[in-house]
Amino acid sequence: MTGELSPIDKAKYVAARRAADYVEDGMRVGLGTGSTAAWLVRCLGEQVRDGGLNFKGVPTSTRTADLAREVGIEVISLDEAKWLDLTIDGADEFDGDLNLIKGGGGALLQEKIVATASDQMVVIADIGKEVEHLGAFPLPIEVIPFGWQTTQALVEETLISMDVLGRQSSMRMNGDRPFITDEGNHILDLHLQRIGNPRQLSLVLNQMPGVVENGLFIDICDAVVIGYGDGRVEVRDINEGTVEQDRLDFLETDNLFSDLAE
Repeated sequence: MTGELSPIDKAKYVAARRAADYVEDGMRVGLGTGSTAAWLVRCLGEQVRDGGLNFKGVPTSTRTADLAREVGIEVISLDEAKWLDLTIDGADEFDGDLNLIKGGGGALLQEKIVATASDQMVVIADIGKEVEHLGAFPLPIEVIPFGWQTTQALVEETLISMDVLGRQSSMRMNGDRPFITDEGNHILDLHLQRIGNPRQLSLVLNQMPGVVENGLFIDICDAVVIGYGDGRVEVRDINEGTVEQDRLDFLETDNLFSDLAE
């Protein structure tokens, strides 16, 4: 690593390193997308290279696939894997019931497909991602390019009857052009501020023509690994009803992530 890590990067790293312990030989593992998931891929690559770990990874985006191959992880498609033992991914927000908002990295569709095709989903996040109510982070929805402005207008109209504080939306951009997902779609970010009933909102959004998928992950996450800037890690398992705490030590001179672009 180059220079001293910021507290948030330390938190992401220790969460990723702790979550890597979930992966065992012979597993088929979904690999998430985003900055925290990238730390996980690096940690797993180190275990493949130096520890002899042998597993197959199913990436949720082309950039995760590229990184996984770069660090020596065997990459297969979901169709080849058919079903996964485990998916580990980040989140933009999570609440006390481990409901999530995901999609800040633009890969929500593949992320949700992979997560729901797994026996277990583990989320890795820094403590700043925990919220009392979802919605402060803009909720992404993936929409097809055809008629996207009509879809946007219908979504905003529908939000009037939903339990949310805001109902504005914006097209996600990549420079001066609309952001394009791996599936060739656009993303609308919904600025809701607070979502009172995430389950209802998710169902309503996915019934709308033009909407492919939304970034609400409801009843999908089984455990969350939370990292803190001082090296502490907390693991909450919603199925077991357990909370475990630990502390991970690491050296700032390690160069495991020296070429990782956040």
